[in-house]
Amino acid sequence: MSDHRAKYYEAYEERYRAAHQKGVSWMSGQKTPIVAEVIRKYGILPDQALLEIGCGEGRDARPLLEEGYDLLATDISGEAIAWCRKAMPAYSGHFGVMDCLADEPNMLFDFIYAVAVVHMLVHDKDRCGFYQFIARHLKPGGLTLICTMGDGIHEMQTDPGRAFELQEREHPSGKMKVASTSCRIVSFETFEKELAENGLRIIETGITKALPDFDSLMYAVAGKK
Repeated sequence: MSDHRAKYYEAYEERYRAAHQKGVSWMSGQKTPIVAEVIRKYGILPDQALLEIGCGEGRDARPLLEEGYDLLATDISGEAIAWCRKAMPAYSGHFGVMDCLADEPNMLFDFIYAVAVVHMLVHDKDRCGFYQFIARHLKPGGLTLICTMGDGIHEMQTDPGRAFELQEREHPSGKMKVASTSCRIVSFETFEKELAENGLRIIETGITKALPDFDSLMYAVAGKK
């Protein structure tokens, strides 16, 4: 991938590639507990249509697929989708490459979830586009779960122009040089404002975690306005 042509939020492609070339996954593979918690709490059924935005290496897709859920798991990274299809050949048809800021699938979903995706979007227009995509693709009465890095108070952002710069990072397999990628952390005040201004009605919010990968994740469950 050329970092001169790629969008800044595509930099994770390079991070996955660096790890996979060493024969290891980038993330731990441990599922995000709140995904199953929300599915149980709100009665999402296996035969309903589910969409995951940013499935990565499939940590949350795998348990749902194994439980028989009708899930379409997507990621902007072709490298990540190839990894998922190889790791879960029985479910290869449930994985697909998609950029929710550019692509427009011709279907609606009962439940859309995204874990640790929106914090990679730095520019306001990209963040708005992310929320608007979800609002457009929810069925009437459908729900979304959005998890993003943050403690609900502090805000920060990286320079998206440096997303493809290499940096040395710790990994269970040893130190690894990977793309810096991008990050924007917002407060609950900003998070809730973004949701409300982009067609989503907040049902609940809170703080959760997905160890060992994320020790603090803000989350929101919302429906379409």
